[in-house]
Amino acid sequence: MKKENEIAIFAAGCFWHIEEVFSKIHGVIKTRVGYTGGKTINPTYDQVSGGQTGHAEAIEITFDAKKISYKKILKIFWKIHNPTTMNRQGADIGTNYRSDIFYTSDSQKKEAEKSKEELEKILKKTIVTEIKPATKFCPAEEYHQKYFCKK
Repeated sequence: MKKENEIAIFAAGCFWHIEEVFSKIHGVIKTRVGYTGGKTINPTYDQVSGGQTGHAEAIEITFDAKKISYKKILKIFWKIHNPTTMNRQGADIGTNYRSDIFYTSDSQKKEAEKSKEELEKILKKTIVTEIKPATKFCPAEEYHQKYFCKK
């Protein structure tokens, strides 16, 4: 039996855009933006955007698995960014803007790998998105949370 709430963590360019999309999805309970996948403990935005920490701008999504599946969450992830460009999304360039999936369970890993393979077949292009185990998620500064709602 599936547990009710799950967490998905993605990097897909600027975290403001990603949060804006996912915060409006039925079944998503909450979102928060932050940094993950790097080596610095409790990095700041300036450190991450300077490219010295190894972190990516990311989103942590808490969702109700009874209302939306991880598979559907992945479909949205693939649609809202270009997973075929290395360390770049639009005008944003740098390792902090890379495309990564940070899985929180073996089932998420398998589903992510399967969806990546399927998308590569459809696009007939290499997807550069890496699929990695989740590491510590460091929430971004408060002014980054729900950024578009505040502006």
